[in-house]
Amino acid sequence: MRIVAGSRKGHRIVAPKGVVTRPTSDRVREAVFSIVGPVEGAAALDLFAGSGALGLEALSRGAASCVFVERDRAAARVIEANLEKLRLAGAIVVNRDVAAALRDERARSRRYDLVLVDPPYEEWEGHATTLADLLPGLLADDALVVVETSDRVEPALPLDLVTTRRYGSARVSLFSP
Repeated sequence: MRIVAGSRKGHRIVAPKGVVTRPTSDRVREAVFSIVGPVEGAAALDLFAGSGALGLEALSRGAASCVFVERDRAAARVIEANLEKLRLAGAIVVNRDVAAALRDERARSRRYDLVLVDPPYEEWEGHATTLADLLPGLLADDALVVVETSDRVEPALPLDLVTTRRYGSARVSLFSP
């Protein structure tokens, strides 16, 4: 895998070993950021971060900060190693369950301009209610939420659906407040 664009374009990143994570492909990341547009100065939140590919891409493209949330300790270490290798600043890696991390962020009154949500495909239904409850309170007025799911799933959140597109076995849906 590699960073598609921005200050670290072409740099390789590592994905955690094993089948726990499914890194977002270069093609899908490129498509996501083509739809999202410029992210300079954005505060990003990468949920179910895995390798951190989406958040790393956002930082490379000029996001001011990114909080990576990943419950798997080995995957969180890979994100930290990728950040160190790429020398990207403004990042925090939170090794916690997404629901607990979202509650903490809400308690701190944090707001995000870009939220990247990429749970394991088979786990979307188990997380949908928690995300629907907690995400809206974390969004800046002009925020975008990017949700990657299996192409067979049409995610629903209590937000406005901007667009949904299929890329092979993946579906990318964009929401706004």
